[in-house]
Amino acid sequence: MKLLLDENLSDRIIPQIVDIYPNSTHVKLLALTQSDDLLIWEYAKAHDFVIVSKDSDFHQRSLVYGHPPKFIYLRVGNCSTAKIVQILRENYTTISIFGNAEQESILVLT
Repeated sequence: MKLLLDENLSDRIIPQIVDIYPNSTHVKLLALTQSDDLLIWEYAKAHDFVIVSKDSDFHQRSLVYGHPPKFIYLRVGNCSTAKIVQILRENYTTISIFGNAEQESILVLT
């Protein structure tokens, strides 16, 4: 499963998770920073990414339009990059099951 991290998350997360989420990337590495959410949404959809963000706008879009792409909503408030890495690594099994589920569009992690 490939994750696409939104700009509200650090791009320094990618090297720390790419071993378990191969081909994951950050919007910064795709020159999509400060892009409209719709553009990021469409990119993720076209390239089979799961969007990861703390942005409630993606949450709303996912509720309205469903998937693809799937969306992982990190409801963690202001926290360290290390905490985000920990959440993504510790929830690997849950995230993998979510990625393969046919009906689910949103996964909320805290």
